[in-house]
Amino acid sequence: MKRRTLDSALDGEPALDALAQALCKLRTAEEVRAFLVDLCTPAELQALCDRWRVVPFLIQGLPYREIHERTAVSTTTITRVARTLATGEGGYAVAARRLGHRPHSH
Repeated sequence: MKRRTLDSALDGEPALDALAQALCKLRTAEEVRAFLVDLCTPAELQALCDRWRVVPFLIQGLPYREIHERTAVSTTTITRVARTLATGEGGYAVAARRLGHRPHSH
């Protein structure tokens, strides 16, 4: 799995590890949803949802403009998610693969 340094004060932060551990302890999608709603502001949740919503389209190889037209997510966000898919730690790819999102073969 690719590793990158976090671009914030969270690099090496034990609280990030604790948050990851808390998420691992949740057992159902409903529990994770409730945790996220409690943890995040509505704007933070919307940002997370927007990022996740574009991942399958990026994996399929759709053009950014088409993804924007289908989702109304900004092309700036789409670009950032695409960059993270390419150079991040692999979390998007693992989750997408486990949910059955695969690249379209040409």
